[in-house]
Amino acid sequence: MTRRPRKRVVAQTRARLSGLHFNRLIPNILTVLALCAGLTAILYGYQGKWKFAVLAVVVAAVLDALDGRVARLLGGSTKFGAELDSLSDFVSFGVAPALLVFLWSLQGAQETGWVITLVFTVCAALRLARFNTRLGVSDMPAWASNFFTGVPVPAGGGLVLLPMILSFALEIPSLAHPLVNIPVMVCVSGLMISRIPTYAMKQVRVPHRLVLPFLLLVGLIAALLAMATWFTISAFLFAYLVSIPFSVRSYRRLANTAAREGAGRAAAKNGDEEEVQDADRVFEDFADDVSRGIGPEDDDVDDR
Repeated sequence: MTRRPRKRVVAQTRARLSGLHFNRLIPNILTVLALCAGLTAILYGYQGKWKFAVLAVVVAAVLDALDGRVARLLGGSTKFGAELDSLSDFVSFGVAPALLVFLWSLQGAQETGWVITLVFTVCAALRLARFNTRLGVSDMPAWASNFFTGVPVPAGGGLVLLPMILSFALEIPSLAHPLVNIPVMVCVSGLMISRIPTYAMKQVRVPHRLVLPFLLLVGLIAALLAMATWFTISAFLFAYLVSIPFSVRSYRRLANTAAREGAGRAAAKNGDEEEVQDADRVFEDFADDVSRGIGPEDDDVDDR
């Protein structure tokens, strides 16, 4: 029976007794806050406070965007945190937006409205399940990590609320009609479970020369959110929709480049193998000659 070194046992015991550092808990705290914001959106929806409900979903989206990045910065990425994040996403962007749209618009469609609501929620669950099965899988090429497969659930939750947000910005009551929202929910549901590549925006780097302009842009966006909240949010959602065809084109271009490089490496490898085979054949011929007593100089000797 092997025994662990005493120093290692003491170190592990001290680590368990000392608990987790607070920095490692910050990402999970942000995830829990996002979950609470999503649940609060449902409460506001039942109270008919639509603008507060949408703002709660926006807060959940901001917190969801921060928790993963904070986890990587603080070294607090854990499997527990990844699972908690998926559950929070399902409630905040799969359940809450669907219920808000149902309460705001689809109740008039009766059973059809509820079926569409269920379809969206199930598609969100399937999208998250597919994402979770790919966690930790390292067989994808490096460039593929810049893309999601299908529209992510947070983006889908925002897109399905787009008619409601536009109704706030443009004050058009007809946007609440089921004939507007049912097609939107169906299309977004399909985008979530599709195989369409979309930008992940996880490894975006800002060049040093663009740091100041980027900070100015952030300040401008903050001012626009304060002065024209609904127009700004709508613009972001439309910009995301416009980015999808570009992400597909970028993905295909990178895939074609990788395929050409792979074919070139395979051809070079095959060429090397053919050279080795030729050398083997030459060596085998020489060995046969030696075994028969024929040296390389015998070919030059005149017959007498």
